[in-house]
Amino acid sequence: MHVLIIGGTKFIGPYIVRQLLESRHDVTVFHRGQTQADLPPSVRHILGDRRDLAQYAAQFTQFAPQVVLDMIPATEHDGVILMQTLRGIAERVVAISSMDVYRAYDRLRMADPGPPDAVPLTEKAPLRDQLYPYRATAKSADEWTYNYDKILVERAVMRDPQLPGTVLRLPAVYGPGDRQHRLGKYLRSMDDRRPAILLDEQMMSWRWTRGYVENVAAAIVLAITLPQAAHRIYNVGDEPALTEQEWIRHIGQHAHWSGRVVGVPGEQLPEHLKQDLDCAQNLVVDTGRIRSELGYAEIVADDEAIRRTITWERAHPLEDGAPIQDNYAAEDAVLAAIGAVDGSTNQAKQP
Repeated sequence: MHVLIIGGTKFIGPYIVRQLLESRHDVTVFHRGQTQADLPPSVRHILGDRRDLAQYAAQFTQFAPQVVLDMIPATEHDGVILMQTLRGIAERVVAISSMDVYRAYDRLRMADPGPPDAVPLTEKAPLRDQLYPYRATAKSADEWTYNYDKILVERAVMRDPQLPGTVLRLPAVYGPGDRQHRLGKYLRSMDDRRPAILLDEQMMSWRWTRGYVENVAAAIVLAITLPQAAHRIYNVGDEPALTEQEWIRHIGQHAHWSGRVVGVPGEQLPEHLKQDLDCAQNLVVDTGRIRSELGYAEIVADDEAIRRTITWERAHPLEDGAPIQDNYAAEDAVLAAIGAVDGSTNQAKQP
């Protein structure tokens, strides 16, 4: 099979490329050439900007892709141009979406005042009532966040009358190469031998569907290579979805950290740990559809996934410029005030 990938040089993309090549598919990657990805030499490259996608139709036709994977559609315009450009060239388009399409996402971040939606969220769960979730924080209309909305991307891809589409709603993806360092903030505290990690007490039991990068890539490869994925939307993620407290303890187990996870009322948290979230709204999706229809299963077990990620995080430490020692001092003051540490030893007290 000939596969064209739009994007594909950052975090998840190289894993997808390698898995496709291992299954003997031909891969061409369309990208700007700004990211030096470690891709096998057999990969073809077309250099260009997706904002000018239509200008490359002739080169896409020459490669004759059967399936096109778009890793980076962010706006309605992206989705419309994608489908217009690939009609008559490709047999199917696969587009990457996000769990942020669900109404539960807005209720979690308190942008929707309604009660929590029941979880796990199936692909038929209610979507956000409000479009453009990040427009309020955009500095200008020129920022990509101003027109960002995966709901509109999905509509453009799934409603095209001539070119079949497939949509994958991704979870919180972690693993080697994660520029968001989803394990980093906790691992840094663990490696600094902090006696305890503080959480808002409501966050302790909050659950979020996560996905290890190689597992997520495997799900995407199935959606690319299996024709029955046409006209379907799939949630992707690892199971089970751990609570935040379980997640931290799981990391700590493999990081050889013996501290405690301590929940306190939100108003007692240091400023750097406060979050405007309604943790009564879990963000957990049902992944049964992709498992039953495409035969998806995790290819890397969770223990191994955490170990590999810890190794990468330690080799690429989080550097966010935060005043770490000031933050730790503020955390110590809270821990001492609630009696969670011994002030003379700064050691965590056992619960």
